Amino acid sequence: MAKTLKLRLCSIKAGLCQATRRGLYHCAVVAMAGAVSIAPLATASATPVNAMSVSMVNPAPADIATRLLSFASVTFSAAPSTAVSSSASVLASAATATATTNPNISEASAPATLVSVAQAQSTNAVAPASASAPQAAANGWWGAQLQLSPDLIKALSSSSVKDRNTVITALGSNITPANMRLLQALEGNQLYYSRQNQLFYVQSGTSASAGYNELFTGSALSSTESKPLKLRRVAVSTVQRQQINDLLREVALYSVNRADRLRAATALADSGANVPARTTLEQLLFTESDPEVYAALRTAWAFAALEDMQGGDQTLISAINLLEEKGNNTALSALQAVASSDQASAAVRSAATKAVNSVEFSQGAAAFAENLFFGLSLGSVLVLAAIGLAITFGVMGVINMAHGELIMIGAYCVWGLQQLLPNSPGLALLLSIPLAFIVSGAVGIVIERVVISRLYGRPLETLLATFGISLVLQQAVRTIFSPLNRAVVTPEFMQGSIQLTENLSVTLTRLYIIAFCAVIFALILITMNKTRLGLEVRAVSQNRPIARALGIHSSRVDALTFGLGSGVAGMAGVALSQITNVGPNLGQNYIVDTFMVVVFGGVGNLWGTLTGGLIMGLASKFLEPISGAMLSKIIILVALIFFIQKRPRGLFPQRGRAVEA
Repeated sequence: MAKTLKLRLCSIKAGLCQATRRGLYHCAVVAMAGAVSIAPLATASATPVNAMSVSMVNPAPADIATRLLSFASVTFSAAPSTAVSSSASVLASAATATATTNPNISEASAPATLVSVAQAQSTNAVAPASASAPQAAANGWWGAQLQLSPDLIKALSSSSVKDRNTVITALGSNITPANMRLLQALEGNQLYYSRQNQLFYVQSGTSASAGYNELFTGSALSSTESKPLKLRRVAVSTVQRQQINDLLREVALYSVNRADRLRAATALADSGANVPARTTLEQLLFTESDPEVYAALRTAWAFAALEDMQGGDQTLISAINLLEEKGNNTALSALQAVASSDQASAAVRSAATKAVNSVEFSQGAAAFAENLFFGLSLGSVLVLAAIGLAITFGVMGVINMAHGELIMIGAYCVWGLQQLLPNSPGLALLLSIPLAFIVSGAVGIVIERVVISRLYGRPLETLLATFGISLVLQQAVRTIFSPLNRAVVTPEFMQGSIQLTENLSVTLTRLYIIAFCAVIFALILITMNKTRLGLEVRAVSQNRPIARALGIHSSRVDALTFGLGSGVAGMAGVALSQITNVGPNLGQNYIVDTFMVVVFGGVGNLWGTLTGGLIMGLASKFLEPISGAMLSKIIILVALIFFIQKRPRGLFPQRGRAVEA
């Protein structure tokens, strides 16, 4: 008997491999499940492989056809007849494999007999759930194919959790497309019940005005017509919802749609909770051909193997190695449980302990890299906001308290262009870069010509005047655009992230901001060192009287310098619009930090501004996990005060005889 079962298993595996090569492994997996379930039954064990396996003793081809057909109708998401035609080779292979143990059917006639039985099964409709079911089935309504009696389904309206559990269990034990649709409606809160006519209705959408369809007949019901019926949503408890989710996820593992399988397998691999039985996952691994789905299933298998602690030390060590490669918190928890388990052998506990140490080290390295990346990102934002202030403050000696509002103007330029180009947020963002430079630069030139030029040599009055200008600009924005924050759409090419490792990912938005900061800094550096304007700016900043004596129009240089710094502030606002809210108070959140960057790096020195911004960004991000965001700012401010006492002119002070004097 054992030899016969072994031959049968080998024969079915051969047919399975052939079906897998043809891309039909989703039906062939059931043949595998049948082979695995026959051997235990021969030794008087009645435990099925999984919820979708049907126990069969001495199975006939008709039984196998019914079983394959029932499952194929789910996996192919089509009518049963289509499933039969799509899986005819698999059915024939299964019939050939069982012919040796079935004396009533010869090997030659078994395939044809099996296919004919399956086709007959597909044409025999399930007994209608209601009197209108035949017409509903003709119209393609899925509720007519429910293989549960209306009386049993009516228990869903009961207030008893036990009654609803009975229906959910019955739906899960009989896998059909209609039953799965009903479970999806339950999980999505789309199933309603009316006590007026004692009928169930399925909501056809998620909006408040969505219509309804009667569960068994599919008859439509508008939202207005549903009001007299006083529809009440069928309640599902948290435990029941989890049960439904687990069932739908396990069914999705057998889908012919690669995306569905990958989504379900990835969810299992990421959560590590409520995974199917280890033997079920081994069957899926045997038939899976997609590399990504296979890798996710291997990780899920590792969780299942460590959960039941069966299969021997070699199996458990293999599972430990897989979870070590995964390296997330869920895998770490599973490995820690094995390392401290009394059921595991010394070798398994030792392997788990080494894996725990390895995962903790990799997570620490990933956390360091993440803080480094976010520190560089924050530093880039501070550098962008401080470059313009470094130019105006360093060259003109003007403390511009309206610098934050110039940043705000640049951010509103992005929002305004996106209102003009609502269907092209990416183009609007690119066009807003020169627009923000022009608008903010023009506002800066006006401020310099009208106010600041009349206050040279009076720093206190200049400080108060620019502070008043900042209040005027804020109120103007509130009056024109309202005081509410405005939503700026992030272009598609800036959305998402790059997953470097299991524990480390970098967002594209932050990467673009870092690159944007580098480009702007390079352009400003070239402008200051390679152009006539830059030469005149440096001459005026080092010695204004001598520059005038050499014929440099210092007032024009002051206006252009202030406009250049203001324009750079506007471009900083373009970058900030992608990571923060656009509102009247946008600039106030960065004005103090930008002054700290300029003072720390050295007044008027671009390299000092770059270095100071990056150092402050990194220090802030590395301190935040330890002390919190607010306390980290206080620590940085106190440290800056002590630093300025030692080096009053910053990291990179300006050099020259005029400065030294």
